[in-house]
Amino acid sequence: MISGGLDSLLAVAILRELGVDITGLHFLNGFGAGSLGRQVCENISLAEVAADRKERLEAALGIPVRVIDVSDEFLGVLRSPRFGYGKNINPCIDCRIFLLGKAREIMEKEGFDVVFTGEVLGQRPMSQHHRAMRQIEKQSGLTGRLLRPLCARLLAPTEPEKEGLIDRDRLFDIQGRSRKRQMALAEELGIEDYATPAGGCTLTDENYARKYLDHTGHGLEVTCEDTVILSMGRHLRLSDGVKIVVGRREQENDYLESRWGDRILLTTLDHPGPVTVVIGEPSEEELLRSAAVTARYSDGKHEPSVRVSITCGGDTREVEVAPASDEDLDRWRI
Repeated sequence: MISGGLDSLLAVAILRELGVDITGLHFLNGFGAGSLGRQVCENISLAEVAADRKERLEAALGIPVRVIDVSDEFLGVLRSPRFGYGKNINPCIDCRIFLLGKAREIMEKEGFDVVFTGEVLGQRPMSQHHRAMRQIEKQSGLTGRLLRPLCARLLAPTEPEKEGLIDRDRLFDIQGRSRKRQMALAEELGIEDYATPAGGCTLTDENYARKYLDHTGHGLEVTCEDTVILSMGRHLRLSDGVKIVVGRREQENDYLESRWGDRILLTTLDHPGPVTVVIGEPSEEELLRSAAVTARYSDGKHEPSVRVSITCGGDTREVEVAPASDEDLDRWRI
């Protein structure tokens, strides 16, 4: 299992040095910050992200890589994680169990000997301490078949190590949050091009969690389409049944027009401004509020009134409204 970050690059390099035949598995759970950003900014599908990711990973790693979209199925894990959430809405332990279970299925079906990851003991507080790592190994059905090359000598030997298929003495005992040993090892192994270490899951982000919880808190089930829009724009709740998303820049406006064009869309007519999408069934008063917010985030925000177009189902009409006040925005902002 590989992410493409430094740790997984090192894990691949270590096992290749040992002569291990490797196939990489890269899972897309739908909440990677990079893939969400590309879907919005480049207005591409997750399938297109997957195809590009496969090409890039194979070029970087020099091994065959399968990029597997599990985003729809993962939503079930996210809704009710057995082992709970981290600081925000990150079900890290359940996520690891789910993904490793998928890897185990491939291992068993195709006759591989072991599943490996780039995990480091003590690097992440929720899922990479001794107890959690043992729990994840057991719950994923990989007892004795889950190898973590970077910290393997701090853990119990796996079956391939016991069988002599993998030389345990040539594995490592790295632990903790510092990346100094990994960077030194990368230099030793000639690995120069790797991503800067950073958390990449939006479920750990406080802002994303707030918007997600607002969505589910109003009786809505999150879909794969929702996961993308929750990652972008300004979100304002006008009532229990209606919220709006306002684009912050040109790419977000293009995304909203392209992917959410079947909803109610608003934009200013006489001033450069955002695209706003209305989610829910708005009353006339809520449509006028939506127009006022759209005007407030346009270049006409200091004008006494601004013309705004409202498009729904192919029909367009115009309204003229005063831009929303700062007090209104503070009251509605999610």
